[in-house]
Amino acid sequence: MTSILGIASHYHDSAAAILIDGHVVAAAQEERFSRIKHDASMPCDAIEYCLREAGLSKSQIDYVAYYEKPIAKFERLLETYMEFSPFGYPFFRQSVPTWTQSKLHIQHSIRRALDNAYRKQIAFIEHHQSHAATAFYNSPFDQSAILTIDGVGEWTTTAIGYGDQNQISLTEELSFPHSLGLLYSSFTAYLGFRVNDGEYKVMGLAPYGSPIYREVILRELIDLRSDGSFRLRMKYFRFCHGTAMTNAQFDQLLGGPRRMPDEPILDRHKDIAASIQSALEEIVLSLAQTAHQRTRSKNLVLAGGVALNCVANSRLADEGPFENVWVHGAAGDCGAAIGSAQYVWHQLLKHPRSSKSASNGRALSNRSSQNLLLGPAFSDDEVTAALDESRLQYQTFDDEQSLCQAVAKQIDSQKIVGWFQGRMEFGPRALGSRCILADARSPDMKETLNVRIKQRESFRPFAPAILVEYADSYFRIPGNADCSGMTFVAHAKPTTDTVCSFPSVVHLDGTSRLQTVAQSDNPTFHCLLTEFHRRTNCPLLISTSFNLRDEPIVCTPADAIRCFYATRLDALCIGRFLILREGQPTLESVPDVVTQRSSFQDASTSEPETLMSKAAFAFRRLLSFPVRIIAEAAMLAAYFGVFFPIGFCRKYLSPSKRLEPETDAYAKSYWKPRTDKKNPKNYFRQS
Repeated sequence: MTSILGIASHYHDSAAAILIDGHVVAAAQEERFSRIKHDASMPCDAIEYCLREAGLSKSQIDYVAYYEKPIAKFERLLETYMEFSPFGYPFFRQSVPTWTQSKLHIQHSIRRALDNAYRKQIAFIEHHQSHAATAFYNSPFDQSAILTIDGVGEWTTTAIGYGDQNQISLTEELSFPHSLGLLYSSFTAYLGFRVNDGEYKVMGLAPYGSPIYREVILRELIDLRSDGSFRLRMKYFRFCHGTAMTNAQFDQLLGGPRRMPDEPILDRHKDIAASIQSALEEIVLSLAQTAHQRTRSKNLVLAGGVALNCVANSRLADEGPFENVWVHGAAGDCGAAIGSAQYVWHQLLKHPRSSKSASNGRALSNRSSQNLLLGPAFSDDEVTAALDESRLQYQTFDDEQSLCQAVAKQIDSQKIVGWFQGRMEFGPRALGSRCILADARSPDMKETLNVRIKQRESFRPFAPAILVEYADSYFRIPGNADCSGMTFVAHAKPTTDTVCSFPSVVHLDGTSRLQTVAQSDNPTFHCLLTEFHRRTNCPLLISTSFNLRDEPIVCTPADAIRCFYATRLDALCIGRFLILREGQPTLESVPDVVTQRSSFQDASTSEPETLMSKAAFAFRRLLSFPVRIIAEAAMLAAYFGVFFPIGFCRKYLSPSKRLEPETDAYAKSYWKPRTDKKNPKNYFRQS
């Protein structure tokens, strides 16, 4: 038996995954345990869970894989500091302490997280190789073109490659600072949303506007060549040398200053969102065309943060050159924890792929499960303990069918139900294990969910979950796309059947971010949809993530109970137990453990705030001032004494060969060949 632990951390969405003999046994994001959204810290709790699920001690791990090369990434930052000196000091001041304190010590952090029980080497897999592995090794194809697109890894922002059996080869790349992910994130920030969190809001806002700025973007902000390669015109951007994404020239180009988060969304903002979404789709289509020309494959797998743009994915499946397009449900950085471990198993150890995960390149009607239910599950005893502690009254059901019948009755009565079943989902989407369910037929349900439960922007759509056998009757599925991981949108088909019209899940442009549910994907969720269909003749439900605003999806029964009380959910179904709001105790009478923000915090261990503790805190804060002043002086001296002179000389004597901030009017293509080093020793280096 061979065990491989995969880790992604220290940027956003930290995660861990464990493979046993090539099979993914468990995977989870750290945010689900820490209750800190997009938690970037070392995923200690996720590692503990994965090892517990695999039945392994820390000393029994055979290999540890990390999803990128930290020192190579730091080298890129140093190059950037020099190239953009003296304007790079704010970025230098912000990032260097983080790197010197933690990111340059990833190897030691991993060993500490494993209590120093793991004494073997750690494999450092290049960032886009980890993404490519997530995409290809989990796909149903034996051979496929690979396209990875994100913000940036070490240097690479976009890569084209090919997967064949158990081997991956990335052949061409585009490099930092020229990044489609960073371009989209620049607009995310300009529109007043948080980078690495609000990109899906831009995508949701786009149908409300017209792409009137699209040509301005493609003409002024980016130099796009016919083969899909591109460079950004860096005079409009600040992400290389500042704490903001864009500058005043960017604002002037788009007709005004950036929107602040608390300001209203104007028609201009909607048009800008529509414009960047349209531009991104065109660029992705052009990249895919080149990938097809290079590989001549009929299959394409996508990965990287941009692959979470399900609208672009659907256009690619409909209009692109490939017969089949497949996107992993955890295509972003958290999924790279799985990919890095699979890369070690297949690429380094040269183990063949399982016959269960390949379909010899046939159409995706022979699809395999996305296999994203990889998180923790809880026993009946654990659930009843949490319910009893919260003093909730509940009903118990002896079998799955009677439970699903009762829940279907509640939803048919226009009740909103929290649904907590089985193993937690891995990735950003709720896929039928930790979700909030409602009746999609109600024209008012979208507003009701937003006001009572989710408290989010009114323009954001809700997604439907539908029985896979009925999906084609109500939606036009793009291409041969596998929609089980919510990575595509589908156009709703017009229907005269008023019983099964569903205005609450169809977006302004007539699309829905669809989740198809097969019995093999999630038997309990499939049973509920079946019972609802039997009762109402409607095979779909609104399905949205089970969480409070700005919190991660719930993980434990205590998290679900706290969310039940903090919102106006009508019912909560955990395992085989159903809790109805009617007749329950008031919130004030519920024990404190239920109302804590984090269900993993132990209130008994918190220290009371005494006069002595206040004095100690004030003394430590007083001592920190001279330390901060010394640190600031040291950073100033380092930057202006070293980076500024070197950067000044390099601009005129020896420009950076890696960092190419300017466009080239005479270049036919910006693609650069990759020369992946196949020496196994390279995979155990951090650079």
